[in-house]
Amino acid sequence: MTKSIENLKWRYATKNFDPNRSMTTEQLEMLAAAFNLTATSYGLQPCRLMVVHNKEMQEKMVPMAFGQRQVVDAAAVLIICTTAVDQDYVRQYFNRVKDVRDTSDEVLQPFVDQLTDKFDNMAVEEVEQWARNQAYITLGTLMNVCAQEQIDSCPMEGFLPQKIDELLDLPNKNLKSVLMLPVGHRSPDDPFASMKKVRLPLEQSVEFIS
Repeated sequence: MTKSIENLKWRYATKNFDPNRSMTTEQLEMLAAAFNLTATSYGLQPCRLMVVHNKEMQEKMVPMAFGQRQVVDAAAVLIICTTAVDQDYVRQYFNRVKDVRDTSDEVLQPFVDQLTDKFDNMAVEEVEQWARNQAYITLGTLMNVCAQEQIDSCPMEGFLPQKIDELLDLPNKNLKSVLMLPVGHRSPDDPFASMKKVRLPLEQSVEFIS
């Protein structure tokens, strides 16, 4: 069994974090870099990451997470947010492509036209749902990187987004919170750490077609 698979077996949704253990700046910056490198549809990156590494702020988040203590006992909380995507956003993306790759306008323009037309014809709710789908991709990346680095994590949908948005002043940043991922180190007293994973047999969940 490869080390990557062993690390995924080690991973679990941590219920009790050790509040006395912290994470280094380098670890948090590494997770931020992993977030930024995540694949997204069209490469548009409609998600942003808020890294809350402040116990006072984390304590305020507990009632907003229905009393789940992970948000304060964890070393930090990663909050995945979505931002609005429109024609201007798409054009800014292609401007970055041009700057980074030195791609000509002649080559880029058909793609610019295609995507600006696509998002111009989508309802706001459709764009928001599309962005939320990308947020789950980033969550998967972060959880996998945490596992490989032996950092504990707990994916959370159970919180009040509007309250979190207000706490972090997200509306003024044109952002909406979608997912939370407390990160840190498991408590030695967490009974869930030693529980066996419950998964389908591999042959029932995967089919190889040659």
